[in-house]
Amino acid sequence: MELSVAGRKAFVSTGGRPFDPVHPTVVFLHGAGMDHTEWMLQARFFAHHGRGVLAVDLPGHGRSAGPALRSIGELADWVVQLLDAAKVERAALVGHSMGALTALETAARAPARVWALGLLGAAARMPVHPDLQKAADANEDAAADLVASWGFGRRAHVGGAKAPGIWMLGSGVQLLQRAPDGTLAAGLAACNAYMGALDAAAKVTCPTLLLLGEADRMTPPRAARDIAARIPEARTVVLPRAGHMMMVEQPDQTIDALAEII
Repeated sequence: MELSVAGRKAFVSTGGRPFDPVHPTVVFLHGAGMDHTEWMLQARFFAHHGRGVLAVDLPGHGRSAGPALRSIGELADWVVQLLDAAKVERAALVGHSMGALTALETAARAPARVWALGLLGAAARMPVHPDLQKAADANEDAAADLVASWGFGRRAHVGGAKAPGIWMLGSGVQLLQRAPDGTLAAGLAACNAYMGALDAAAKVTCPTLLLLGEADRMTPPRAARDIAARIPEARTVVLPRAGHMMMVEQPDQTIDALAEII
């Protein structure tokens, strides 16, 4: 489905069913350099279980028009504009990595628009190594290789996919490499610059789940403790052996955890 958000084309996947805002809406927000396909299994599940699903391609990603936005604040404002374009008054926001920071900031800025929050691979700070940022700025393939290598747990490097014949690491590299030039760099810069996670967390008023990977080397579970401590009654679930890409590595466990809150 295509929408016009801030005067530009925005693509959203609806999980294989027509979107109907009468149903409780769930918005899925992907990580830096990725697109809606990282949520393919979760989006389909919830769309077929009574939810209206909007799995978005953020600006400059996937099939949405650019340019890619370079700050978490801009991304949060864009999410509110997306809700307006879709004629959705309130939604659950489920975000991964950069998308988690975006969901958190959106819930802080527009609490009346968010009825639940799912934060996957979240951390109070997401610093980016200068060498990775430099490679991304130069649109070098090495940037995608590094992000995917660190993003997937060790089991995903050699197998572990639920469907036979799927190489999760290779698919992740290809997803990042097909992003337009500058897209991954913009997302990494936005994560590195964002300093407002703890202030935003203190403003969250909706039910919140932090879903973390035990083997996540990019945002290890300890990095989310301060966020959880700031949100009243936030629930934390740690998936054993999962890396940063838990929705791909452990799709069923991710769905089970999210179903408790959305």
